[in-house]
Amino acid sequence: MTMEFTRANRSRSHIPAEPGKPYFIEKGMGDRAHLFTDLVTVYAGGEQTENAFNFFTVEGPRGDVIPAHVHADTYEVFYITDGAVRLFVEDLEGTQEERLLTAGDFGFVPKNCPHAYRIEHHHSRVVGVAAGSGGTFERFFETLGVPTEELGLPPEPYVPAPQKFATVPQRYDVRFLPGHQWRTGN
Repeated sequence: MTMEFTRANRSRSHIPAEPGKPYFIEKGMGDRAHLFTDLVTVYAGGEQTENAFNFFTVEGPRGDVIPAHVHADTYEVFYITDGAVRLFVEDLEGTQEERLLTAGDFGFVPKNCPHAYRIEHHHSRVVGVAAGSGGTFERFFETLGVPTEELGLPPEPYVPAPQKFATVPQRYDVRFLPGHQWRTGN
């Protein structure tokens, strides 16, 4: 049995709002949001970790590249549990690299490094962890996307309106890089 809590933007959540309280969440029962073609599930965030880190999964079908973006104060981890994900990253000197990550592979993106990813195989899953001095950005997913109680992928892609993208950098450590070009070939 899991407890349910109320959050400002959702009627129920399995994640307690206050720090210092142990809790358990059954598979898939974190706070869920649909964004693009993906299902994002947050299991721990800033409220629980005193803004030390967040922990989430992203599941989706093969699709397009997620828009290039950068985190000024946040380090991000990509750990693939199912399928395959292509991670694009640019270091602080402007050198770009891409890598196809499959189940068990790990990718690390330091703060201030532009990055993007593309799910390459249907039914792929990424475990994400983000941490840094700027706080955490897990509520970005439901702010830009749409909160859902569904356990599956969105029936139709959810593409946010352009003006919604503009609100994100003011609240979360996510800055999109429109027009950013990946010169890595894929």
